[in-house]
Amino acid sequence: MENNEDLILIGDAAEILGVSINTLRRWDESGRLSSVRKQPGGNRYYRRKDLEVFKDDLFRLAEEWAVSETELPKDFYCQDSSVFLARITKMTGLMIQNKDSKDLFSLLGSVAGEIGNNSYDHNLGKWPDVHGIFFGFDLNKKQIVLADRGVGILETLKRVRPELKDHKRAVEVAFTEIISGREPEARGNGLKYVRNVISKNPINLQFQTGDAELTLHANSSDLNIKTAKQSIRGCLALITY
Repeated sequence: MENNEDLILIGDAAEILGVSINTLRRWDESGRLSSVRKQPGGNRYYRRKDLEVFKDDLFRLAEEWAVSETELPKDFYCQDSSVFLARITKMTGLMIQNKDSKDLFSLLGSVAGEIGNNSYDHNLGKWPDVHGIFFGFDLNKKQIVLADRGVGILETLKRVRPELKDHKRAVEVAFTEIISGREPEARGNGLKYVRNVISKNPINLQFQTGDAELTLHANSSDLNIKTAKQSIRGCLALITY
């Protein structure tokens, strides 16, 4: 058995991850995050290193929340745009001090900001279940992750482009065409800005909505769109640099 200092009771583990004890029990039963017991039928404990690894895998956390509708750890939850803006400001402040991002902090902040703000704009008054977005960043891994469980780009654009039939075409339109100057149709035009920034800078984007997965590579404006392995209702984005 591990050293007691390396083991954390389930209640403390739930507080660290920002989820409920019942969620941890479900994750344990499904094998998503396993506990250990000092004796059969005894208290559940979690290895400190397992919790650290779990929290560090931002993209997996966001993807599982978007796909499986699991509980969202509170450290990454932005319930409204004001909280999101405050965390973007915090991120860019840290980036200024980091050698890998100090020359890109403004652009990275604006790209993440456009994607996150699109989530709030697209789903204003229409959130199917959880309001707000997942937002996390890791300066060591040089990545930013965002996700929402909203209606997705296809449903948003169909309000003015009813001929759109699938997510792949909707994503292409969102990243290449100016939709309209009228509200709410103008929402989403910031994704053209995102594409323009990436085409001129060492920034990459992986973006999914529905069953459409788009990749934009650094210093290129080419769209690479394919069918994702599993569909999500809202949007999921991974920014790397």
